[in-house]
Amino acid sequence: MSVRDLIPWNRGNNQVPSLYREGGIDPFLSLHRDVNKLFDEVFRGFGAPSLFNEMAPRNGTWPRVEFSENDREIRVMAEVPGLEEKDVEVLLEDGVLTLRGEKKSEVEDKDRQFSERYHGRFERRIGLGREIDEDKVAATFKNGLLTITLPKTEKAQANAKRIAISSEK
Repeated sequence: MSVRDLIPWNRGNNQVPSLYREGGIDPFLSLHRDVNKLFDEVFRGFGAPSLFNEMAPRNGTWPRVEFSENDREIRVMAEVPGLEEKDVEVLLEDGVLTLRGEKKSEVEDKDRQFSERYHGRFERRIGLGREIDEDKVAATFKNGLLTITLPKTEKAQANAKRIAISSEK
């Protein structure tokens, strides 16, 4: 017998039962829901972003990325505070933009006989969904802000079609 056979709604009919039954709330489903909530709450802050301690947002991925697009280009801005240009790598392959970085920190206080080290990596892969002129892609880095400009090909610019919006009568 497998564990899946013990789940009440996995016995052939593939219907999730109601939390309620004739005498009130089903205690097993209620327990199942509460245990899932507990695990979600306990492990919410864990994962790769937590390696960056003060730099990582609590519930998001790191780095934070903002997109803007117009008829001619796509612009991607990534916040990477505390990193330097040499710590970040930008790749474009098959319509996927990859941002990689690595943070190393070492603090040593000989007076208090204290040292601390931490190391963390990130990688974000972003599907662009547009034809990009790869020869004209540019990236700049200033004050912890990485800006990548991805010019669209002439074909991609020509394929943009404006759709008129009319009011319903």
